[in-house]
Amino acid sequence: MKLSGFNSLGFVLIVFVMLSACSTFAMTEFNVLNFGANLNGRTDSTNSFLKAWNAACGTADSTFIYVPKGRYLVGSLAFKGQCKSPQIIIRIDGTIVAPLDYGVLGKSDNWFSFEGVSGVSIIGRGTFDAKGPSLWACKASNSNSCPSGATTMSFTNSNNIRINGLTSLNSQMFHIVINGCQNVHLRGVKIVAAGNSPNTDGIHVQLSRNVEILSTSIKTGDDCISIGPGTENLWIEQVTCGPGHGISIGSLAKDLKEEGVQNVTVKNTIFSNTQNGLRIKSWARPSSGYVQGVQFIGSVMTDVQNPIVIDQNYCPRNENCPGQISGIKIKDIVYEDIRGTSSTPIAIKFDCSFKNPCTGIRLQNVNLTYLNKAAQSFCSNVVGKAFDLVRPNSCL
Repeated sequence: MKLSGFNSLGFVLIVFVMLSACSTFAMTEFNVLNFGANLNGRTDSTNSFLKAWNAACGTADSTFIYVPKGRYLVGSLAFKGQCKSPQIIIRIDGTIVAPLDYGVLGKSDNWFSFEGVSGVSIIGRGTFDAKGPSLWACKASNSNSCPSGATTMSFTNSNNIRINGLTSLNSQMFHIVINGCQNVHLRGVKIVAAGNSPNTDGIHVQLSRNVEILSTSIKTGDDCISIGPGTENLWIEQVTCGPGHGISIGSLAKDLKEEGVQNVTVKNTIFSNTQNGLRIKSWARPSSGYVQGVQFIGSVMTDVQNPIVIDQNYCPRNENCPGQISGIKIKDIVYEDIRGTSSTPIAIKFDCSFKNPCTGIRLQNVNLTYLNKAAQSFCSNVVGKAFDLVRPNSCL
């Protein structure tokens, strides 16, 4: 069959696009085993991982680093840009284990640190096992010799980051930190640590824009997700939390001059036996920071101590804050379709600043009970409205 001139041109264009796509997705592969990595879990593979990164980073093509199934003993590593490669995909199917001596990692800030990188994706069904319990036990003993511990995976001043399908187990400190980044997408991540593990926040975001956290399970000893100053355009959806301290904006007002938090959506979340559900927290100290444009939509609570809480009078151990008043300005916060059970009588608590009352607080379709009976609300220095069904009875 003879093609018309128009169809011939269309066919040529299709072939051109297909060839372009093929060239776009052509990638140079680097297997860590080819750089001397050992998969017995006992031989140090730190330098092998670093060599694989340096090779990928220094290649002008899109690159692929592969970590096959097995166990890899790896110490603290820093993966740094700027890379020649426009795209680096790291697929981890094995288990990366920390040294048995917690001090090896504990003296570092981070275990796997990505600094100034762009276009990096970390995918697979692999696991980071930081072996945190021994360090947690040291801290529980109140020994002055304990190191502070390392974050398992940290991203600093980086752009276009993807994390998909990985497990972070027993981190010494925070599991994942996103600091000063843009366009970060996390999906299908699993985070696991004991409910009494100290300072093991699941995911911490600060000074970052356009971050998505989707379809993620977090069981830990501190905040499931903590949101720090300078966070803008954060979307959290289909996250399960428990044990843990809930999803928290804050702590804020640590510094006198602080960037604000704005445009945050937390949607379709489940909290089970957590200390908090949806929390905004600031120190009782003056600060230039703010929280605005936050939506908490569609949460289910099961035996949560503080399902809905704003606390602007946070002052642990009465250090550096007694007698002071929070300067954080909180406005335009929506709580919609929140239901379940509180393990304490007060299910809704708005304890806001005397000098900077919370404004624009909206409750809609909230149904929280305590021991199969009515729960209570508490309001201090807050202005807002309640719509449709709100239980416990609104104090706004």
